[in-house]
Amino acid sequence: MNITSTKTLHNGVEMPRFGLGVYKMTDREEAIQAMTTAIDTGYIAIDTASLYNNEVEVGEAVKASNVRREDLFITSKVWNADQGYDETLRAFETSLKKLDMDYLDLYLTHWAVPGKFKDTYRAIERLYDEKLLRATGVSNHQIHHLEEIFATANVKPMVNQIEVHPYLTQVEVRDFCTANDIAVTAWSPLARGKTVDDATITSIGQKYGKSSAQVVIRWHLQLGNIVIPKSVTPSRIKANAQVFDFELTNEDMQLISALNKDERTGADPDNFSFKF
Repeated sequence: MNITSTKTLHNGVEMPRFGLGVYKMTDREEAIQAMTTAIDTGYIAIDTASLYNNEVEVGEAVKASNVRREDLFITSKVWNADQGYDETLRAFETSLKKLDMDYLDLYLTHWAVPGKFKDTYRAIERLYDEKLLRATGVSNHQIHHLEEIFATANVKPMVNQIEVHPYLTQVEVRDFCTANDIAVTAWSPLARGKTVDDATITSIGQKYGKSSAQVVIRWHLQLGNIVIPKSVTPSRIKANAQVFDFELTNEDMQLISALNKDERTGADPDNFSFKF
């Protein structure tokens, strides 16, 4: 496994196992610098969303890099206020213009808005049929949301991006996704920094000469998760990628997974305020 390792989605597309999340990167210069540092370090995936208000910066960073667009994997998401069939098609067009790209590698429903998420996914399927997307997916979808989509979809979602970290292991949802050949991307993979001071994780890190963050990122990769740690600090962006020169033992993996306490740092998909 290395920084460009991929996971094969169920349509055959290779999705990078490791990438940069850009949530809350709102300062233009800082965002472009972070993305440029990541690409220069060897990251080949960037995960954005219309909500993040930095799609323009993602596009500029990609253009300014020495890496060809087709060698990068760019993900964006349709926000809740823009969901529905026609609305999603329009939102996608807006995102594509901001990114200044001809296609996206992956487009996700950001949250499962009641009464809308199935039509939203139907629009994503159309974009996929029109070859404007290389892969389809959803975010923050529980098992029951996925089952509702399965009932009408022509193409199953290839990815489900959910909150996963040692304090919220989401075993049931991850197992369901695995059984249905849906790749899991972990957002908030470090529990917004809460796991970096954990005594168990720190102790494991000392054994390998690695930081707690590096240990947790490695845990995700060995679980089979796609992982998108976020940072605007160049040194941390580089450090987050230094996780391919060691391997956690089965005992280490179990100790970290045992830290689960079903503790979210973000919203619960079943108790989300969909007021816009």
